[in-house]
Amino acid sequence: MNKYFFKDIVLNKNGFLRGPFGGDLKKEIFVPKSKNTYKVYEQSVVLQSNPEIGKYYISEEYFNNKMRRFEVLPGDFVVSCSGVNYGAIYQLKENIEKGIINQALLRIRLNLEIIDSNYFFYLFKHHIVNMIIGKKGDSTIPNFPPISVIKELEIELPAISEQVVIGKLLKEIDSKIELNNKINTELEGMAKLIYEYWFVQFDFPFDFAQGKPADESSDPKDVKPYKSSGGKMVWNKELKREIPEGWEVKELKDIASITMGQSPPGESYNENSEGTVFYQGCTDFGNRFPTIRKFTTMPTRFANEGDLLLSVRAPVGTINISKEHCCIGRGLAALAAKNGQKTFLFGVMQNLKQIFDRRNVDGTTFGAITKDDLFTIKVVRPEKSILDHFHKLTITSFNKQNKCELENIQLSSLRDWLLPMLMNGQVRVREAESELNLAAEAPRKAYEKG
Repeated sequence: MNKYFFKDIVLNKNGFLRGPFGGDLKKEIFVPKSKNTYKVYEQSVVLQSNPEIGKYYISEEYFNNKMRRFEVLPGDFVVSCSGVNYGAIYQLKENIEKGIINQALLRIRLNLEIIDSNYFFYLFKHHIVNMIIGKKGDSTIPNFPPISVIKELEIELPAISEQVVIGKLLKEIDSKIELNNKINTELEGMAKLIYEYWFVQFDFPFDFAQGKPADESSDPKDVKPYKSSGGKMVWNKELKREIPEGWEVKELKDIASITMGQSPPGESYNENSEGTVFYQGCTDFGNRFPTIRKFTTMPTRFANEGDLLLSVRAPVGTINISKEHCCIGRGLAALAAKNGQKTFLFGVMQNLKQIFDRRNVDGTTFGAITKDDLFTIKVVRPEKSILDHFHKLTITSFNKQNKCELENIQLSSLRDWLLPMLMNGQVRVREAESELNLAAEAPRKAYEKG
């Protein structure tokens, strides 16, 4: 390992540069976008990892006269320098619009003979940023230390060849996580579309020749969307809308077994894996599964593996899935589908969340939902044959989403565990690759039962 100052790993004196003062980018300077203009890259580009964000441009003349040294190039890193998210980092890709950074960004252009860009990304994100946050000094810049302070930070680097191998491995882990997220986004969108089409618009596939919902015996030419093809609808007083003939309006408790959470005594909480996994509320929620933070030795109310976890306090309606038997606090309720129709229940709860969200936008904020209100929420229940068809159609993708998310949890945990040990030489890349293969295999055995 070799020691360097931060100033040694950047390309030159302009390789490490804060954006121009705000007065240099006043509104009156901005011009309409054209082939000769330069984009002003803002903090949102970093926070949303999207270089296409932004609407401000400067003229080529103003760029040449005053802004040239703030130019960004493909491969540059840009860092957020203000607000609660200062220290967030993003690397600009190929084919970006020509442009400059604004005052909320720091540009880093590396000396690639000393440090690999992939290695730097992880070193900065998981180590250097913590050094920066702890060295604010006497900065007059809100939330960020002077450039002079950052330049003198000491870092240790392995040989460049080792950096390349480590950076590549860590990048592969994140690429797999990104791919899983993309798969899940697409599967989730398809599932929501089918639910909306069948159970909100009531255009489920119907065999008009046989006068029944479509199934394996149906001739495709006889199958059409129910409502838009003239299927019979009847008025329902409770919902104040028409629903398909033969469908029922039930309460949520009729389609789901519901357990309201109850918080254990505070003295029973611990972070030492003693007792039962404990989720207090939606602050523990992740993309699909909650993150384990606490345990309790005096559990009260329980959720089973595979139950839906529903936030019953603001924001009401947010859902996750329990990946283990656990204790739930008063901020949550656990729901298990009756008759095994868990994909339908999942769709119902997602649809209810959209309703709660719309009411929040309208100003009718729900601070909490009571047991009586939750149990008696009105839902439409279709014929069993339709539920069975929907479940069969969606369960494979539902389980696929679970497996992808479980894999991501494993990979993220492994990456965060490996990263410091790879960088200080405690673990070699070959050992890390072996651990990575084991982590990727583990989730594939989970959630395979429909």
